[in-house]
Amino acid sequence: MLRQAYSALGALLLAGGAVVAGSPQPQQAEPKPAKADRLRPESRLEIIRYVSGEFARAVRVLPSGKKGFRYKVGQPVDDKLVRQAAMSNGAAGNPGDVVQITRIEFRQKEIVVDINGGGKRRARLRDRIQVSVGGLPTVTATPVGGPPAYRAVGATLILDFGQPLPDISSDELKQHLGAFLDFSKSRSAAVHWVETLAPEFQQAIKERRAIVGMDREMVVAALGKPERKLRERDDDGLEIEEWIYGQPPGQTIFVRFAGEKVVSVKQYP
Repeated sequence: MLRQAYSALGALLLAGGAVVAGSPQPQQAEPKPAKADRLRPESRLEIIRYVSGEFARAVRVLPSGKKGFRYKVGQPVDDKLVRQAAMSNGAAGNPGDVVQITRIEFRQKEIVVDINGGGKRRARLRDRIQVSVGGLPTVTATPVGGPPAYRAVGATLILDFGQPLPDISSDELKQHLGAFLDFSKSRSAAVHWVETLAPEFQQAIKERRAIVGMDREMVVAALGKPERKLRERDDDGLEIEEWIYGQPPGQTIFVRFAGEKVVSVKQYP
């Protein structure tokens, strides 16, 4: 019988599964989930929600120009090229100026970020009076007795990753933009505006949620600009508009307006 027990133990050892009686079993570390090697639809939605519409303070001159300024992610910015671009096309902002992210475009190997309307934008008379971007509170383009705000002509930054876009978060994108923009500075006009809203809307915007009763400005403050819009009229002639964030089968949010107010919010999955 003892020989049989030793034979059984030997078989376990050969199989690599032997455990000494009474001894604790080794704990195997759970494998960490692999980071996606391509930008996921969920990450795109997060970036649009948390970066589009954000205010920042310029830390370098922001060259204007319809072609945009390209720089390679992970490499030092060539200040000489920045100055040359600003001299050739004008400057959309200088260090210390408050600017706003107004559009984000995803390409195969690049992320294109428009600031204050983008480099293709041209100044118009009404832009000299005031600028309203993304449904947020208006800010005068030529302030009197106050801090600098938008300029009538914007800039476009092209983040060149040199490979298919990796999966990055909104915070990682802000870090990549850190060569030109500082998102950690003082409170923006949008923050002051949010504090004038009812508590339930303030909380929803803080948590990046759209809720029933919001207007378009509040939804943009909470979720950013929608990727798509659908419009129709109901039987009574009231305009129904649906804002869509995300792309099925990934996480997708549908915000429905009846007139000026949100009447329903649905999220899938």
